[in-house]
Amino acid sequence: MNILILGSGGREHSLAWATLQNPKCDKLIVAPGNAGIAKIADCAKIDIMDGPEVINFCEENSIDFVIVGPEAPLAAGVADDLRGAGFLVFGPSKAAAQLEASKAFTKEICAASNAPTAGYAHFTDHASASAYVGQTPAPLVIKADGLAAGKGVIIAMTDAEAAAAVDEMFDGAFGDAGAEVVIEEFMEGEEASFFVLCDGENVLPIGTAQDHKRVGDGDTGPNTGGMGAYSPAPVLTDEIAQKALDEIIRPTMAEMAKRGMPYQGVLYAGLMIKDGQPRLVEYNARFGDPECQVLMMRLGAQAFDLIHAASESRLSDMRVNWAADHAITVVMAAKGYPAAYEKGSVIKGLNEMSEDSSNMVFHAGTTAKGGAITATGGRVLNVTARGASLQEARNRAYDMVSRINWPEGFNRSDIGWRALD
Repeated sequence: MNILILGSGGREHSLAWATLQNPKCDKLIVAPGNAGIAKIADCAKIDIMDGPEVINFCEENSIDFVIVGPEAPLAAGVADDLRGAGFLVFGPSKAAAQLEASKAFTKEICAASNAPTAGYAHFTDHASASAYVGQTPAPLVIKADGLAAGKGVIIAMTDAEAAAAVDEMFDGAFGDAGAEVVIEEFMEGEEASFFVLCDGENVLPIGTAQDHKRVGDGDTGPNTGGMGAYSPAPVLTDEIAQKALDEIIRPTMAEMAKRGMPYQGVLYAGLMIKDGQPRLVEYNARFGDPECQVLMMRLGAQAFDLIHAASESRLSDMRVNWAADHAITVVMAAKGYPAAYEKGSVIKGLNEMSEDSSNMVFHAGTTAKGGAITATGGRVLNVTARGASLQEARNRAYDMVSRINWPEGFNRSDIGWRALD
C-alpha cells in the first residue's frame, strides 16, 4: 500500500516508524514531516488543513490509505473530504471530532450517556464566567472550549488564580479556542490515558499510558502539551479499564452513533482515577503526544494492522498482542517552553545515536538546515526507550538524553516517578 501520514510531530514520527515495519507498507509519505521523519520516509510540503489540496496530492501519488495524525485537520473536516473523494482514512469525521474540538460538546455527550465526569458550567462571555468563579470556591479547572494544542487548561488552586485564568482565556491567550470557556470542578486522584480504536460500532482497547503535563519535576509549573510518558500505566488496572469501557467509552460511542456521527479512529480517554473509580477528564480524537510514542514503541508493526482494521470496520476480527514490556519517553523542549522560546538552535549528537526497536529518538519540532538538525518547535525531541521493566526503560531513555548535546534545551528528570518512586 501507498500510505500518507498527515502531521509533523513526534506522534507522526512514531506512527511512521511503526508503519514502516509492516509488510503492507510499500511507500510511505509524511506531510509535512520533520528532520527525523525525513530520514525514514519521503516528506511533502502540502497544507494538511486544505482538503482539496490533500486530495489532489493523494491522486497524484496513488495513495491508498491516509492516517490523519493531529487534531486540527480532523476538526476542519479533512477526513470527510478524503472519504468523500473515495480514499480510505484513519481518523474521525468533523462531527465526531467534536469530542476533542469542543469541551462543551463532550460534556453534553457525557450527560446524555451518564458517563461519570466532573461537574461543569459553560460560558460564552467574560462577565458570566467571572461571576461564576466569584461565587464558586477554588480549586477549579478552567478550560478553553476549543483546540489549544494541549495547553488550554489552567488548574486554579486559589480563587485569585481562577479569576486570573478566566481573564486570560477571554483576553485571547489561547486565541479563538478561548472564545468559550468550560469551568469544571477539580477532580482528585491520579490521571491516566486509555487508548481505544473504534470502527463506528466496535471498540478495541490498545493500551494505557501516563503523561506528565506539568513543565517541572514533581509535577510543578504550568501545563504543557506533555513532557514525557510511560506505558503501561499501573494505576489503570484491568478492572478499572473495564469500568471505563462499560461506563464511559461504550456509552459515548453508542450516543455518538445515535446522533448520526459514528466514531471511527482512535479515541483517547483521559481518566481521573480515585478509589478504583474512573471519571472522564477529556477525550482526544487522535493519539496523544507523547503517549503515542510509547504505544508505538510497544506495538511495533501490528499497530498498522490495527489502524487499518479500524478504518475498514473490521475491528471485531482483531486482537492486540502485548509483550510483557514497558516503554518511556522523555521530552526535550526548548528553554522557555511553554512560554516564549528561541528557535534555530543546533542539536548535536543525534547522528551518533544508535537506534533500534528498543531505543529511538522521535523528532517533534526539528528542521534540517545546512547538514545540521535545528530546533524549530517548543517540544523538540521525544527520547524513547523500551525495557523488560519500567526502570530499565527509564535508564535507557535518560542515557540517550545524556548523549544529546543541546544547551538550549531542557527536560524533566523524573518521568515515570509515580510508578517508580
